[in-house]
Amino acid sequence: MRIGLIGTGRIGSFHAAALARRPDAGSLLLADADPARAARLADRLGATAAPSVEQVFTWGVDALVVACATEGHAELVVRAVRGGLPVFCEKPVAPDLERTLAVLREVAAARGVLQLGFMRRFDAGCRTARELVRSGALGRLHTVRTMTADPAPPPAAYLATSGGLYRDCMVHDFDMVRWVTGREAVEVYAAGSDAGPAAFREAGDVDTAAALLTLDDGTLVSSTATRCNGAGYDVRMEFAGELDQVSSGLDDRTPIASTEPHGPPPASKPWGGFLERFGPAYEAELGAFVKLVRGEGPNPCDGREGLAAFRIAEACERSRRERRPVRLEELPDL
Repeated sequence: MRIGLIGTGRIGSFHAAALARRPDAGSLLLADADPARAARLADRLGATAAPSVEQVFTWGVDALVVACATEGHAELVVRAVRGGLPVFCEKPVAPDLERTLAVLREVAAARGVLQLGFMRRFDAGCRTARELVRSGALGRLHTVRTMTADPAPPPAAYLATSGGLYRDCMVHDFDMVRWVTGREAVEVYAAGSDAGPAAFREAGDVDTAAALLTLDDGTLVSSTATRCNGAGYDVRMEFAGELDQVSSGLDDRTPIASTEPHGPPPASKPWGGFLERFGPAYEAELGAFVKLVRGEGPNPCDGREGLAAFRIAEACERSRRERRPVRLEELPDL
């Protein structure tokens, strides 16, 4: 088996290294808009570098991993499925809802295989939370709280094409809410603040956001996120039911200090970023893709699953801009 990987930046390099460590993944063909960068990574991993993205398709591969900049995802996914290639794509498949729907219609028409990169589905703590919620161990679930806090803002150039805090960052939280609870959001109300670095205002984005989601069984979800958490990288979820409550993402590296006299000590080595925090989960999702390609496992996150989370993010952005509650039924769907 030969897997092509397009995009050898930070996340693409991580994915390539994870695949190179898997004997069942076969060989790797790497490509990037910067051929020299792809060549350097290929040398380190013992892979092959293609002189251009075009050669990935003309030289022939059995599957494709799309890890380039967001604006390139849609074209590559469509080309892959039209050519009969199973494809793994980092979220999102497109920067906005209209183009996302267009890509997914192409995938459906081609009867293609698309796995989206929502790595938290493979995190040990998130999986345990799902098991407990789904088993009824917490009783009737009434409250969910999620938070994502980045230690520092991304580059200004990234903000301009990221899609905004809801679509780029909080979409992972929205996916987790659905995946853990098994419920759908019916309404959102969101607000955001751009009081931080000027780059956010210039990009029309916010550096801090909050959203209240109402699920179809009445469960209330509060989700917050910020790009300006100097204490470290912090991703947590809390699930509260009538019988018990649990938290994922709370460990000895969580960057938070207690003010209680007998509270736990502050983390001596707080999480520094998403690759460090979710490294094992990223590896596991690529392993699931390899099994999917080999016909040895199911698709853990197809296009419809990704679309559901993206529609919540889109509704939040609309709510923030229009300063009103937004029903999910207002947004187009497949």
